[in-house]
Amino acid sequence: MTGPDPQAADPAASYRPGYELAAEQILEYIVREELSPGSRLPTEKALAETLGLSRTVVREAVKVLSAVGRLSVQKGRGMFVAEPRGGLFQDAFAQFLPADLRQVDELLEFRRDVETAATGLAAQRATPGQVRAIRQAAASTADAAATGVLRDFIAADNDFHDRVGQASANMFYSGTVNSIRRVQQQVSTIGLADNPAGSLEVAAQQHIAIAEAIASGEVELAQRLMAEHIDVTARQIQTAIQRRLIEDAGF
Repeated sequence: MTGPDPQAADPAASYRPGYELAAEQILEYIVREELSPGSRLPTEKALAETLGLSRTVVREAVKVLSAVGRLSVQKGRGMFVAEPRGGLFQDAFAQFLPADLRQVDELLEFRRDVETAATGLAAQRATPGQVRAIRQAAASTADAAATGVLRDFIAADNDFHDRVGQASANMFYSGTVNSIRRVQQQVSTIGLADNPAGSLEVAAQQHIAIAEAIASGEVELAQRLMAEHIDVTARQIQTAIQRRLIEDAGF
């Protein structure tokens, strides 16, 4: 997924709410303490004291981490490290830090290889119904980009990539594409504070081009377009995170 050019972003967009920074610190705490899925975390009060944060900020961060599937909050029992919903590669996904530039690079590198291969298979195997669904999903991203409603674009973007994965007719590619995108959503929610990292319109046009290559059965073209699409996304996310790290450091 892509969003507005980070170099031209509104200065207000660089603001990072306290709960987002707290969410990063909680994930770092989980990794540092080597907590595995199912492990109990300290209470909000104890966690706030350990991290030097207010309970209010920690409470909001816990809500975010619960929403993206990293924590499980059980009434009357406490907070636990959630079982990864990633299926394959659970250990890696459970330890993922969405504001760590190196780990984000690794995720996008992995995504590039997986989705490029899946797209090539989709160009060979997609049924007429799947081609229609991919085209419609691509058109939906263009509609959402035109309105500028990020939530709608994210939903359409996820649908497009999932449809391509399904059209590969390989359950492992399809499942992995879906899992990677759920993990990448953590980058948008926590690492970027839900601010898009590049042009929505450009991403939508790339989706349409990929859809047409799949529809015409052009395997190499479809793979190349998907690789370029993910490369653009990777560069924009990297730039946005680097900018945030510089801002957080006070430079």
